Amino acid sequence: MAENPYHLVIEPGRIEKNYWKDLWRYRELFYILSWRDVKVKYKQTVIGVLWSILRPLLVMGIFTIVFSYFAKLPANIDAPYALFVFTGMLPWQFFASSLTECSNSLIANTNLVTKVYFPRLIVPASAVIASFVDFLISLALLSILLVVYGYLPPLQILLLPFFLFLSFLVSFSFGLYLTALNVKYRDFRYIIPFIVQFGLYISPVGFSSSIVPAKWRIWFDLNPMVGVINGFRWCILGGSFDNDTKLSITISIFLSLMMLVYAIKYFRNTEKTFADTI
Repeated sequence: MAENPYHLVIEPGRIEKNYWKDLWRYRELFYILSWRDVKVKYKQTVIGVLWSILRPLLVMGIFTIVFSYFAKLPANIDAPYALFVFTGMLPWQFFASSLTECSNSLIANTNLVTKVYFPRLIVPASAVIASFVDFLISLALLSILLVVYGYLPPLQILLLPFFLFLSFLVSFSFGLYLTALNVKYRDFRYIIPFIVQFGLYISPVGFSSSIVPAKWRIWFDLNPMVGVINGFRWCILGGSFDNDTKLSITISIFLSLMMLVYAIKYFRNTEKTFADTI
């Protein structure tokens, strides 16, 4: 009789040891979920993906009117105020969308989570990727606006990929933590919209960080999106790269890395109970 080449190995902690390898093994599922989230986002909408273009344009128009014409806030950059607002709004909109979609991702995939094994980390990661696609579409729109306004980006635009990565890192780390919290405490689905709305007012989207009084600046910089927005705006529009800007970027990098480590640890500790809790 031929020897059976297949062996069933039951070993305590085997899944834990192979978890990170499983992320690679299930890469096709990651691709499928990401593409599904992109398609479902604009399914049965009249203008579909054009919302990725119209939404930032509408917000840019409103913020430009409110902050430039009514509030008379200075941009402190030799660039049109509309571009100033748009470059601040892009990373913020990506963060806000990622936070919302990521936090609800496991609950939205209850049937999948409770029936089959796969690394649950794939689900929130795919939600962030779907939001990143919108971000890239809006980034392409920004290039068109730069041409329309006749504004030539400075040489430091070559550093833009770094700030794109930093924006992704902040969005994923905080989104991953809220994902685990939202499964355990359903109250967070009501709190997250408030966090997003409040965060918009304390982030330099429609105004310059330089208008924040010096005594409040360190508390202002503890918002990780301040460094992301300042760096993103500096890459595209130029301006002064002063100590305050450097400090805000440094704090953003430090906080995002610390949050990523903590979020992964918390997510992994609670992941084993997701199927029962959800």
